[in-house]
Amino acid sequence: MPISPKIQARGIQLLLSGVMTRVHKDLRLTDIPKHTETLQVETGAGRVGCTVYRPPASADTSGRPAPVYVNFHGGGFVVGRPEQDDHICRYLAARAGCVVINVDYAVAPQRPFPVPVTQAYDVTAWVVENGPAHGWDGSRLAVGGHSAGANLTAGVCRTARDRGTFSPLLQILDSAPLDQLADPATKHSPIPKPLLAPGLMRVFAAAYVPDPADLAHPLVSPGLADDLAGLPPALVITAEYDRLRDEGDAYAKALDAAGVPVTHRVFEGVDHYFTHTGPVPAAKEALELMASTLRTAFAGY
Repeated sequence: MPISPKIQARGIQLLLSGVMTRVHKDLRLTDIPKHTETLQVETGAGRVGCTVYRPPASADTSGRPAPVYVNFHGGGFVVGRPEQDDHICRYLAARAGCVVINVDYAVAPQRPFPVPVTQAYDVTAWVVENGPAHGWDGSRLAVGGHSAGANLTAGVCRTARDRGTFSPLLQILDSAPLDQLADPATKHSPIPKPLLAPGLMRVFAAAYVPDPADLAHPLVSPGLADDLAGLPPALVITAEYDRLRDEGDAYAKALDAAGVPVTHRVFEGVDHYFTHTGPVPAAKEALELMASTLRTAFAGY
């Protein structure tokens, strides 16, 4: 008897839960900032925990509240470990001079689509609306994430545009899955054994999107949408060896064709998750690219 996608996904949660928190020792940051805070946000799909990282006091001499960046972690929509992005959140808080909100959204198979993207949008909307009470400037907002988190980022930006609620100054898409409809076996890599195996990708997709009719939904597969005009400026990061590279590259081109300002960087000689496990020089370069692009986006407002 075939094992159901839910059971497979639960097994992967148990297997990868610890692995997904591993970050190369030379990328770990524990002293910037020295302290973090936690808060709970009520959403239309349940309460969501968030970790708040604040920039050093010297980061902004204007006297205004700091801008804010909302981060969504990866994990194939199945592994819920926001701490995997701790080094990114600390780096961006320190180097981009912004408050960073790291979102612990719900994951499949327990909470499949549309719960994670609903929570991601609702948390971001809450961040925009509640800046004065928490010491950040919700009008100077950016959003971003790695892998599944980058997919949620695209969904947040699309939903905000369609509802006319808020407009992020920047979206950061790092190694994003943007086409969930295509069979993962058709997503090629120039190396024999890239990190993402087709079988694993199928389990992720089946757990997150149990109804195949939803696989082409623009909040599931943003790369299949043809109405991209009006989305926020984007930084799109792709990795040469990643099976997801082609769809990331294509999305960057489509955004540009739709008139969306895009910075697109393909990092050579690296695979999916390189911003966490290295090679360290490429990972550090990617983190600084995120920080510098954020600084530029925030500086104009």
